[in-house]
Amino acid sequence: LNMCMNCLKSKVDISLGVSKQVTIFFCRGCGRYQRPPWISAELESRELMSLCLKKIRGLNKVKLTDANWIWTEPHSRRLKIKLSVQKEVFNNAIVEQTFVVEFIVANQQCPDCQKSYTEHTWESVIQVRQKVQHKR
Repeated sequence: LNMCMNCLKSKVDISLGVSKQVTIFFCRGCGRYQRPPWISAELESRELMSLCLKKIRGLNKVKLTDANWIWTEPHSRRLKIKLSVQKEVFNNAIVEQTFVVEFIVANQQCPDCQKSYTEHTWESVIQVRQKVQHKR
């Protein structure tokens, strides 16, 4: 295709396979996010950024060049990251595109908090052995 870079950028959408809205789970009891395992992370921290970037599907198809937090109200239960990605299209033309991915913070209890709220939990390992003459 014979197109200039500006036309190529307007025609080709390299963020097509990347999910724009992702749900992450947060435990209200202990304040941890589900990775797994459940990890503690402050709002807009590096740990939370790495957790969020790993949850985005289709990000492995493009090259991530930059990721920045976009400020949202803490009580809005939304996190936004502005991503800049690059991808080689057609004949060695590298297209860079910037877009926003929104994370919805949903509540879910972690297994530790579930155990603390349940009165009678059991945790055991049982081995049953039988002595017989045949080896089966």
